[in-house]
Amino acid sequence: MLKQSLVLFCTIFIVLPASAQTGKCFRYKDIIFSDIQIDKNLSYSPNATKDEKKAYQFDLYQPKIDKEMGRPLIIWMHGGGFKFGSKEAKGIQLWSKTFAQRGYVCAAINYRLSKHNPVFHFDELLKSSYYAVQDAKRAVLYFKHHYKEYHIDPDKIILAGNSAGGIIALQAAYSSNADLAKLAKLPDTIEGAKTSEIFKVAAVINFWGAVFDTGWLKNARVPIINVLGSKDSVVPPAHKSAPLHGGLDIHKEADALHIPNQLKVFDGYSHELQKHFNPIFPNSKATQKRWLEAGQLAADFLYGQLFK
Repeated sequence: MLKQSLVLFCTIFIVLPASAQTGKCFRYKDIIFSDIQIDKNLSYSPNATKDEKKAYQFDLYQPKIDKEMGRPLIIWMHGGGFKFGSKEAKGIQLWSKTFAQRGYVCAAINYRLSKHNPVFHFDELLKSSYYAVQDAKRAVLYFKHHYKEYHIDPDKIILAGNSAGGIIALQAAYSSNADLAKLAKLPDTIEGAKTSEIFKVAAVINFWGAVFDTGWLKNARVPIINVLGSKDSVVPPAHKSAPLHGGLDIHKEADALHIPNQLKVFDGYSHELQKHFNPIFPNSKATQKRWLEAGQLAADFLYGQLFK
């Protein structure tokens, strides 16, 4: 029922206007596939221990019948304050399905969650972010090594997420391990990697996440779209007290650095684009409609940056 509703919604409000203007639809921009295939509980770290196995699982979304090679991949990361959530979060499923219907391959991943309370202790949030960013990088490396198996382009891997997932995507794209480790007061070595190296991805989709230091944006010229609610008090749109810079700050700095970017502010809405943020009941029809709109904005931005 959900899939049928999504296809109907997007066909009416997305595909038809594009067709009316151009006479055709565009892969990676418009919804062109009705059926998708979902492979669940795969692993991007096959050698993980039994205790860590679940943390490294992903669900793979792709068009059911698609002979295209070298497809772009979006790695989707859920929110939940680095304490809660999974790859099966409603928004992650929604965006993974609809982007797969546009022709993308999508990997909705789990990552290591904190055993402490990062929501109320900022030092724990920094540490949790560090480990989650390492997991995101591990996922990127896994897909770069297995690009032929999944028929993806290793140079078109996009990091995306909402809330904590957006924070992970931003830090993974713009900060080095050394940068983030220093801020989190952790050792700056990770599996023999060059700690000063900036990880290369094709683009970032930041849904109401933030970066810890806007100065990090100078490290990489990675296109980014920021979507947020103007009344978000969980991840404020602009810097307040803690070193946390939301979409407004990111947009301003990206413009100053001439980094391709786009900003969309949903006026009057809070975190997760809800009217009044409620993490227990986030998925009203009205909220879902805004999530779909955010997804289409991201698809339009990516199409302009990567495929035109």
